Amino acid sequence: MFSIIQAAGWPIWPLIACSILGLALIIERLLSLKTDKIAPPQLLEEAIMASRTGVPTAQVVDQLADNSVLGGLLATGFRTLLKNPQASEDELRSGLESAGRLAAAQLQKYLAALATIASAAPLLGLLGTVIGMIEIFGSQAGTGGLAPGGGNPEQLAHGISIALYNTAFGLMVAIPALIFWRYFRSRVDAYLLHMEVAAERFAHHLLTLRR
Repeated sequence: MFSIIQAAGWPIWPLIACSILGLALIIERLLSLKTDKIAPPQLLEEAIMASRTGVPTAQVVDQLADNSVLGGLLATGFRTLLKNPQASEDELRSGLESAGRLAAAQLQKYLAALATIASAAPLLGLLGTVIGMIEIFGSQAGTGGLAPGGGNPEQLAHGISIALYNTAFGLMVAIPALIFWRYFRSRVDAYLLHMEVAAERFAHHLLTLRR
């Protein structure tokens, strides 16, 4: 592996940095976007059942907020009623919408960075390719152009190595980053849709508690 890095030259180092950062972001998102941490399947039903007779205590609401991202969204509705039992429908919905925007930002965290890596890696590979081509032509120009037998064979081989290795490594970094970015985007979109539906249903439940 080290011999490949040596053959690829200095342009490969930014790609290595991108690959390390991309791998770290992918692992972080895989751990953070688990269903249990975002929207446990029965959490909404449990929150509704726990508040059939009234708004839960602040301690119970805090436990709900710590449960998951959806729990934090539902807890916002409870807290609105704890602060103002006669809160209007607009106040309840405004609180839930604000909490929903914060939840969306939390779910989309680091996705822009991963998309940037997926876009930049092929360009960095192309940069290495161009640098390799420059070295190839430079090795030929030193002996009177591209005449047969001219040029420095070692420098020519080095230029070809830089060009090919950087192109390949750029694609090796970009393709997984793009695949995981699309996967995470679809997963986040599904979570957001689920939370939007849950928030709408929970808003109707909170209105019955207010009465």
